[in-house]
Amino acid sequence: LSSLVLAFACAASVAHAKVRVGASTNDLASIAATVGGPEVEVFSLAPAGSDPHRVEALPSSMVRVSRAQVFLKVGLGLDQWADAIVEGSRNARLRVVDCSRGVHVLEVPTGQVDASMGHVHPDGNPHYWLDPRNGAVVANTVAEALCVLDPSHAADYRARAAAFGRDARAALERGRMRVATLASRRMFTYHRSWPYLADAYGFEIVGAVEPVPGIPPTARHLASLVATARTSNVRLLLQEPYFSPDAGRFLAREASVRTVVASPSCASTRPGSYLEQFETLLTALVGESAPRSPR
Repeated sequence: LSSLVLAFACAASVAHAKVRVGASTNDLASIAATVGGPEVEVFSLAPAGSDPHRVEALPSSMVRVSRAQVFLKVGLGLDQWADAIVEGSRNARLRVVDCSRGVHVLEVPTGQVDASMGHVHPDGNPHYWLDPRNGAVVANTVAEALCVLDPSHAADYRARAAAFGRDARAALERGRMRVATLASRRMFTYHRSWPYLADAYGFEIVGAVEPVPGIPPTARHLASLVATARTSNVRLLLQEPYFSPDAGRFLAREASVRTVVASPSCASTRPGSYLEQFETLLTALVGESAPRSPR
């Protein structure tokens, strides 16, 4: 009898075990947490505020991935570092999902890509999560992956993904209304992280601090940006936190350009963090006081 009770207890434990989801970035993890709900537990490998192109392949990360059932990659060449972590995890049962599948990709190079072009991704700009419409595509991709692993909750995953898509559309419309109040939507960026945000919300990127992706600016290039700022009325620079502030200080001094330092990734893996990041970004860009956290 005791053996039978133990068998039932073990079966119940397995039945209620959460799906363990790893992700390269907080953005993918937050979307997975929203879609997965109480049926999943999630983690990400890239620390908040870090450069998602460069993450160290730590043994502790390999251990975490070894215990996961699914791993979400950004793809498009951004998180190639994750391959070493997945391989080092020795998790033969791991389901690796490329979340770039089906998204609208910008800046796909035409012709041959070589080293003279800097850090250019041959398959297109990989920062696609900075358009909430692409976030909705990712939500559907994650839902289908979870349906395979946990078919008993398939209807729940698909329903949450559909709700996420509606919330993403609402976030887009709210943001567009805020951006429409700006006298000028022209801006500089530091790295090519922001074309998806600009495309979604109606900004115009006039130039980048990096002359080519991944290459620090020269004095001549910065002088050309000063000239552009003066002739084209550019008063905003959007910069990631992991780059030097020197260029922004120069542009502020010479052309009254305001620098907004913001991470292209959300701060947390919790549900809702991904869409909240758009509110944070737009608040900084539009120059309003920070929005209140939802109750």
